[in-house]
Amino acid sequence: MGYIISIANQKGGVGKTTTAVNLSASLAVVEKSCLLVDCDPQGNATTGLGIEKSSIKHGLYDFMLGSAHEKEVIIESGLSGLHLIGSTANLIGAEVEMVSADEREYRLRKKIMSLKERYDYIFLDCPPSLGFLTLNALTAADLVLVPLQCEYYALEGLSQLLKTIRAVKKSLNPSLKLAGIILTMYDSRNNLSLQVEKEVREHFKGRVFKTIIPRNVRLSEAPSHGQPIILYDIRSRGAQSYLALARELIGRGAGNYD
Repeated sequence: MGYIISIANQKGGVGKTTTAVNLSASLAVVEKSCLLVDCDPQGNATTGLGIEKSSIKHGLYDFMLGSAHEKEVIIESGLSGLHLIGSTANLIGAEVEMVSADEREYRLRKKIMSLKERYDYIFLDCPPSLGFLTLNALTAADLVLVPLQCEYYALEGLSQLLKTIRAVKKSLNPSLKLAGIILTMYDSRNNLSLQVEKEVREHFKGRVFKTIIPRNVRLSEAPSHGQPIILYDIRSRGAQSYLALARELIGRGAGNYD
């Protein structure tokens, strides 16, 4: 049975979707079966895999509402071992439509648990907010990965996110654990990146991944071509970093989270 992992940060532009797409693709390359679930109405994870949102007949919205079966929503990504449940425009209205629904925080959990035995990893790419869809993803997850951009303002939002994770753990999902913090958009020439890394590693000790994701032009270009970085340019620093992150995640195993 695999892991369900939410990739969450309420701050936008921290490399969350980049991590969701490229980490899942990197794991697929090393022969781990992965499902990427695009929980963001913007649908960037969907288009990042080269899939047009308008071409999706049934997406996460239909799956959560029960109007589509898992066979109708899971689609091929073009990379062996990686499947997708895509985001459609309908997802924007999900929170409003479910505001009075019973156990609305558990909608995704009830649907996704049936898929857990089929995949080594299921990644839930959360919106840049702490709203209904992120709450559903955290309630469904075993683990949370937090991408953290190496800049000052990113640190300010981290404490709020960790409070939310603790609140979800206390009231909705007692088994939820922090898998770790991933430092992203790192520039070794920038003193601020060095300072943020030092502060985060000192404060969170072993909860920060050793692998750092650098600022990388090829990594930024890949989404516009609808490809994960390992297909766009496997020799790039961005691709090699995500492959290293995949290996580190695998190496941590089941017993190394708290």
